[in-house]
Amino acid sequence: MSYQEKAEKPFLIYDQTEGYMVYVPEVREHSTGVSWKNGSQGKKVALDQFYVAKPKKDTAETMNAALASGKNLLLTPGIYDLTEPIIVDHPDTIVLGMGFATLRSTAGNCCMETGDVTGLIVAGLLFDAGEKKSDNLLIVGKDVQRTEQETGNIYLSDLFFRVGGTDTQTPTSTKCCATIHSSHVIGDNFWVWRADHGDQVAWDKNVAENGIIINGDDVTMYALMVEHFEQYQTIWNGNNGKVFMYQSEIPYDVPSQDVWISHEGKKNGYASFYVDDAVDTFEAWGLGVYLYNRDAAVNLDTAMEVPDKTGVKVHNICTVMLVGYPGMSHIINGVGEAVTSAGERHVICEYENGLLK
Repeated sequence: MSYQEKAEKPFLIYDQTEGYMVYVPEVREHSTGVSWKNGSQGKKVALDQFYVAKPKKDTAETMNAALASGKNLLLTPGIYDLTEPIIVDHPDTIVLGMGFATLRSTAGNCCMETGDVTGLIVAGLLFDAGEKKSDNLLIVGKDVQRTEQETGNIYLSDLFFRVGGTDTQTPTSTKCCATIHSSHVIGDNFWVWRADHGDQVAWDKNVAENGIIINGDDVTMYALMVEHFEQYQTIWNGNNGKVFMYQSEIPYDVPSQDVWISHEGKKNGYASFYVDDAVDTFEAWGLGVYLYNRDAAVNLDTAMEVPDKTGVKVHNICTVMLVGYPGMSHIINGVGEAVTSAGERHVICEYENGLLK
């Protein structure tokens, strides 16, 4: 899989001859901009190949029955309260949300689980945590994959995740918003958010440890935004991963340093982006990590942790201290200047195997 491979999400179109259809843009390599600017290439999928879901009518049971029969799934706008996950197990299935259709966990369940299926497209959805704590809101793949074989990709586009902050009388919680076990996944525009404002928001109310965990190999993320989780925002365990643009705010509401210490009490805070020591190849471009100590004076030892190996590369990462004290001590591992005063910003342009530029 080329790390410059990308596919725009499908969208609804109207053809005067054939009526409403879903247009699926083709996968492109070494490209910039939108495909339709210079003449779009792709395929049209008739609407009769979709099950059109409605929030006041459909449940996970009705949608799963349609998916099991081989239908694609088109979710019209609204909130879908789920007591069990939507299961997507057929290859080349399209799951498309209109108007950011919202999947809400109501029984401590995951909202959607997929198999290790090629050609899968999931796009345009908002995943919402519920009152009962779930382990995940989205799980992609059933088992952790470790493979160097070329295979079809899974495409995930315009996916939002929310833990708290909505108009509700009860706190919401999840352990992690999204876990990707499958290999050969391309993600485009993820916003993964533990609420820092709104209803039922506090360190001990909308509890969520991690934003996203990547276990599969050959996973590429374009525009990954992960904010305010109580431990690592992003955990990357797979090889050959690539990230193009990463934005992250550390949680505002850490109550004290003693509850926010990683590595068995050895480091202050939790790095925003953690790449596991077992990873041999990983590369990221354009990362920004920001600290806003709203509720307590706490220190973050480092914005990013990576194994010091040739083949693990970070390009253009910056840290910013927005408000509060004392700040961040390092940018990557134990290097990079500290940010300790409001508005202070520092950058590492290149980092690999302990060496920086």
